[in-house]
Amino acid sequence: MRIISICPSNTELMEYLGLTDLLVAVDDFSDWPNAIANLPRLGPDLSIDMDLLEKLKPDLVLASLSVPGMEKNVEKLRERGIPHIVLNPQSLTDIEQDLIITADALNVHERGIEAAKLFRSRLEAVKEIGSIMAEKPKLYWEWWPKPIFTPGKINWLTEISEAAGASNVFADVELASVQTDWEDVLHRQPDFICLAWVGVRKKKVQKSVVIKRDGFEKLTNIDDSRILILEEELYCRPSPRLLDGLEKLVKLIH
Repeated sequence: MRIISICPSNTELMEYLGLTDLLVAVDDFSDWPNAIANLPRLGPDLSIDMDLLEKLKPDLVLASLSVPGMEKNVEKLRERGIPHIVLNPQSLTDIEQDLIITADALNVHERGIEAAKLFRSRLEAVKEIGSIMAEKPKLYWEWWPKPIFTPGKINWLTEISEAAGASNVFADVELASVQTDWEDVLHRQPDFICLAWVGVRKKKVQKSVVIKRDGFEKLTNIDDSRILILEEELYCRPSPRLLDGLEKLVKLIH
């Protein structure tokens, strides 16, 4: 089959299924695994070149609604009658199910079942470690610095925090993504600050942006070692690679 992925999380899901060799093109932001490096690029995930996509004659396109604005890609696929499925994972359980859904769409049902089992077993193994930790640190996740955006309760990073034996300080807000202000962060007194700015490579994130904010000294539990600069690709994309991020997080906070 000729498969096209038009967002990074779907590309990564294909690798987790062991089906990367079926991909014939991807979006510009797909950067993992290395095996996709020489594939044709179809533009940013919010603005896919549908003419080029159609010329490649895919048997199936893996579309997504994980980022606002992606719905226009889905509309264009429908208008052109291009075979596709749409994934919209909001939780770790959704990601587990998407492995099965995608495998079924590719007529390899058993592969999806096995991948989902592996995903679940890795997650449960970390949860077991997290559950026996005596201290449960409070984490402030920052997705964007200005204005400040952070994940709320309905988000995989709240699940990731809990699985790691910690908590998300904004888990009381019934949203997937919360726009807030620095005063609110100060009030919640986190034990760690986790910087994972969407679309920004780790090497370009500076702790000084946070340290220079008014009132930083009010964070009595935070010093330089407790400001973590994390790979956004391991925490901000709803793909099975979140488990890599989770396993890394446990070591960093405990």
